[in-house]
Amino acid sequence: MSAEAKSGRPQGKKPAGRYAADNRTGQKSERVSAPHQARKNAEQGSENATNSKNLLQKPWMKNGKKPAAQPKQQQADTAATKSASAAAHKTVSAAVLKQHKLEETKVQGENACRVCFRERPDAVVKMYLEAAMAAKFADVMKYLAANKKAYHLVDSAELEKISGSSHHGGVVFVVKRKPEQTLAAYLAANKHKKHDCLLALDGVGNPHNLGAIVRSCAHFGVQGVIMTQPDLLQSGAAARTAEGGVEFVAGLACDHLPLALKLCKEAGYSLITTSSHAGVSLYNSKLGHKVVVVFGEEMDGVSKQVANSTDVALQIPGSGKVESLNVSVAASLILGEWYRQQQS
Repeated sequence: MSAEAKSGRPQGKKPAGRYAADNRTGQKSERVSAPHQARKNAEQGSENATNSKNLLQKPWMKNGKKPAAQPKQQQADTAATKSASAAAHKTVSAAVLKQHKLEETKVQGENACRVCFRERPDAVVKMYLEAAMAAKFADVMKYLAANKKAYHLVDSAELEKISGSSHHGGVVFVVKRKPEQTLAAYLAANKHKKHDCLLALDGVGNPHNLGAIVRSCAHFGVQGVIMTQPDLLQSGAAARTAEGGVEFVAGLACDHLPLALKLCKEAGYSLITTSSHAGVSLYNSKLGHKVVVVFGEEMDGVSKQVANSTDVALQIPGSGKVESLNVSVAASLILGEWYRQQQS
């Protein structure tokens, strides 16, 4: 007699266990324990949290999912490349690092950074931004990642340290400086221009004034500012105040401003300066087609040597209740009038 017969069970039938056959569907049904379901829910919550984090770090991704895993050989090649790169970085000398810093500057503020990326994407070295700005700069993050450049999500306090200002606007670029251009090179390249306006700054160094001046220059089509320290135009504060204007206006380097103005005269430019006490009214003057407008530091104005080299002094008429205008405001008014006359 068989064992099944001894047990009293019908022959050919298996004992019912954890998995029982469903007579209606023929499918197996699983009885899931409460601890198993809780563990499954926890794993799903962890996956959702990971996806949310990925969406913040990589907002251009549609669902926050990680890309498919690389084949083992490709992973090994990538690891070897990273190892070689790390070894190469260790051999970079302090002098090279210092040189890189001299060749770089910072651009801060949403508008300034956006224009910089539009005009010179290759110049962006890295980016720091607050999480709240991630969606607005998702395209920049994607570009930097694709080109193996870094971006960092940081808080406002850290951005203040990086930028050196509390007015960072939530985003800071580290960028390569625009190449320096000399006044002599500019005059040689533009000698056939029939209409041109340049600014010359004598002792103006406040970055907010410089930024406001550059913004007006960009608005009225002025392409160059003559300075003994043209790198000041590319400071973070000046670039932020210029709202992107620094991308369209060159700092034209010169060693000695009076000699630079002499060069401009020889190239056919007339020289204009301003005076709060004397001079011809701006709105009664016929401005030349090619001019250099010279501005000095607010307290003392242009130096006597520079003033003596100019052709005409302009006065901006007003009520007389204040002695003078801010240099950036005066520049805007004169550039606007020059631009208006060239259009008529």
